Amino acid sequence: MTPIKKTNSKSNKKDLLEKLQADREALVQENIHLKVELKEKYSLHNMIGNSSAMHEVYENVVQVAGSNASVLIRGESGTGKELVASAIHFNSARASKPFIKINCGAIPEGLIESELFGYEKGAFTDAQSPKKGKFELADGGSIFLDEIAELSQPLQVKLLRVLQEREFERVGGVNVIKVNVRVITATNRDLEEEVAQRRFREDLYYRLNVFPIFLPPLRERKTDILLLSEFFLEKFCEENHKKIKRISSLAIDLLNSYHWPGNVRELENCMERAVLVCSGDTIQATHLPPTLQRVDSIALATEGRSLSLEELTHNFEREIIIDALKRTRGNKLKAAQVLQTTPRILGYKITQLGIDFTKYK
Repeated sequence: MTPIKKTNSKSNKKDLLEKLQADREALVQENIHLKVELKEKYSLHNMIGNSSAMHEVYENVVQVAGSNASVLIRGESGTGKELVASAIHFNSARASKPFIKINCGAIPEGLIESELFGYEKGAFTDAQSPKKGKFELADGGSIFLDEIAELSQPLQVKLLRVLQEREFERVGGVNVIKVNVRVITATNRDLEEEVAQRRFREDLYYRLNVFPIFLPPLRERKTDILLLSEFFLEKFCEENHKKIKRISSLAIDLLNSYHWPGNVRELENCMERAVLVCSGDTIQATHLPPTLQRVDSIALATEGRSLSLEELTHNFEREIIIDALKRTRGNKLKAAQVLQTTPRILGYKITQLGIDFTKYK
């Protein structure tokens, strides 16, 4: 009979420990890599905008990032308040520590207290074991509370205590928990009016409003619209494996003339749609959402009257032909190929619409 070899348990144990150590080191390296990526992503150099209003925002971020002061970010919905909060954290000494984000308006009132401060076992029916809240998880780092005006009065009192004393108790608990957390908040509401109407505590307002940063609406930073549009164009082309090179002149005019009630978020959605419906290498006006293609956006009123359908059609056709001529440097043959028509028809249209193609050579 062949003797049964005994397995070397010590060797197996050593191999297992080495594998665990290698896995641990790989996780540590991955964690470091992810933190570096996050810091680069939220670097001020990656924030889009050259308008004077945005330069003021950049200066504010630089001024406050190195401190531990509470920051209140004000601005309409869709202006990028979360992006600014991230830039503050990742440009601070807390960058290597947790950055926890929570939308106070997206969580039911009955759950938000336990979400923020955690709970002890038995605090309520489903509390089978203790759970840490967002403030505990953010210890040493920063917490971003969006839509801060949505907090109820009792929660405002508890938040005020955290800001003043750096301590709290979990729901159903008696032990005091100490935390070192920087608080960054944001709102699109008029907090002064909320205080006046006694819906928001005045003492909490002053605690949060140590360093306010105001984000301008997109309609007040028109010079940034094209920069943002091109940034989103590149982003969504990469995501959808498309090779769209540019935005047409008419499409740019529509983007600039629109009032953008949804701000940068609406522009991002608009460009994503345009990339998805575009089958060529240029974003045309027809690829933009219908809300941007209203008559008053396509053409201004002339001497107090709106342009007729025929005039609007001619203007639209003229812009498309000019755009093709610009791309082909005034070459009518190539422009006809781009527009998928014949040189004869294009030549007739150029003469009919009074276009000087030599200007684009």
